[in-house]
Order: sequence, then structure tokens, then C-alpha cells
Amino acid sequence: MNDAVDEMLNKTDKGRAELMPGQRQLAQRERALLLMADGRKPEAELFALFEGQGRDLVAGLLARGYLVDEKPAAPAPAPETRRPAAVSADAFSGPRSMASARMFLFDLSERMFAPRDKALAQRYRDALREARDLSGMLAVSREMVADVERLAGSERADGISERLARLLPESALETP
Repeated sequence: MNDAVDEMLNKTDKGRAELMPGQRQLAQRERALLLMADGRKPEAELFALFEGQGRDLVAGLLARGYLVDEKPAAPAPAPETRRPAAVSADAFSGPRSMASARMFLFDLSERMFAPRDKALAQRYRDALREARDLSGMLAVSREMVADVERLAGSERADGISERLARLLPESALETP
């Protein structure tokens, strides 16, 4: 964007704290951008979100100390140079839609919870089947991410939240 090396956005400690369960200071769109700011995506990619409103949202998050602008220390590796996913739920891909997000959550329940706690996995399967609208599905997803954090740590939970944000339709990330 600016020169040969694009600026990268990354979460600050304040930004990471906002993503912890029970913390809700930001609107949904701001939280979605915060989830996606991982130090690997050029800021231009985030600016383009939400029909171009991403630039203003990023500026607000930067100004309030949730994000920091960084230049990568070394040239970024080629996109194909990724480490393999630890759980195949991470590799789920599909179009941005509520159905794709729901399938991702069902897959997560099977792969993450079923081997450890069959009753918890069944509770999430039932809750996802009963979630008839977006708000219901998002409520179930927040509970699932909190349990992922409890079982596998905050880094794993952040990765799942980020993937979910990329699967949800952009309209789902809009502030009501």
C-alpha cells in the first residue's frame, strides 16, 4: 500500500484483554477487526472490510490503543508456507454464510469436545440445532469459544474466533 512493505496490524495487551470472555467494550465490527488483526494481514486487507468502513474502524481501534501498527521484521513467507492445522476444524473452508459458520461450529464440537467430553459435545450439537437465528448461533459460539479457551488456552480460542469471523457473513459482524 504505502511502499514495498505494508504495515501490519496487531493486537495490543488491551486488545487481547477485550477478546477475553466477559469483556465487551467494543461493537461487533470492531471486535471482528480486532480478531482478524494478527500481525500477518496487511492493513489494506482490513481497511477493505465492511464495504470500506474498515479504515475508520481500524483508525478508532488504533487511537484507543486496541491495535498497533507494525512493519514486519523480515519478508513475509509465501502464503503456501503454513504450518499444518492441529485440528481439522481449523482447516474448514466455505463461503461467508451463516450455514458455513454453523458447519464450522458443528465440526469444532465433534473434533474438539467429543473426544474429551461427550456430554458437552452433545449439548453444543443440540444448542446449534436449536439456534434458529444468527443471534442464537452467535450465543452458542461464544460459549464454545469460552470452553475452548478453558480446555486449550487463549491462543487456540483466538484462532477459532478469528476463523469464525471469516466465515460469518459481513452482515453478521455489523453493529445492530
